[in-house]
Parts: sequence; structure tokens; C-alpha cells
Amino acid sequence: MNQPSRDPQAEAKARRGRNIALALGLVLFVILVFVVTVVRLGANVASRPF
Repeated sequence: MNQPSRDPQAEAKARRGRNIALALGLVLFVILVFVVTVVRLGANVASRPF
């Protein structure tokens, strides 16, 4: 079976878009984990006796 000819520039553009979307999703996940951690620890630190 013969593969249809593809435009290398279009493939590169699509790959770049996927990479940007993946990076953005990863950054949002890290921010979410950080915020959840700060909120959970923040409540315990505020109620800790000194």
C-alpha cells in the first residue's frame, strides 16, 4: 500500500500544536497539584499551636 504524499510543513505545524497542548496540560496539572497541596497544608499550619 502506498502512503499518500504528505506536506512536511503541515505535519510539523500539527506536531507543534500537539506539543504545545501537551505542555500546557502538564503545566496546568502541576499548578493544580501545587494549589491543592498549599490549601491542604495551609489549613494545618494555620491551626498548629506555637
